[in-house]
Amino acid sequence: MAVHSITDQEKQTLITAALSARDQAYMPYSHYAVGAALLTSDGNIIKGCNIENASYGVTNCAERTAFFKAVSEGERSFRAIAIAGGIAGEQPTDYAYPCGSCRQVMQEFGGSDFVIIAAKSPNDYKEFTLEELLPFGFGGESIR
Repeated sequence: MAVHSITDQEKQTLITAALSARDQAYMPYSHYAVGAALLTSDGNIIKGCNIENASYGVTNCAERTAFFKAVSEGERSFRAIAIAGGIAGEQPTDYAYPCGSCRQVMQEFGGSDFVIIAAKSPNDYKEFTLEELLPFGFGGESIR
């Protein structure tokens, strides 16, 4: 795997924030709570959670919630995101990976060296670059 531009302390802080963001998840149908913590280039952390809807197609993932919150506040440059998910009220027992739609949003704003952390706990996680999870991604440079 590639060398990432995020410190161990930043990883721990992001994972802890993602685990905390799960507490805000609105998931009355799946009971699967996901939290995300997005690290801006300036060192700010923006949290997001999954928000379900009875019309499943308009449900929003935690990762996109974090990105959309950040972008709506003027942020445009990001270094990393941590994601934690699992059955509500329980500690995660598996890694929660971003879906294809979330990976595409990451492609739009993150760059190939953007760090993605799938975490069960601050000490149990896997780390990837966006390029590893979305090889040959389609971005703005593809249509210029």
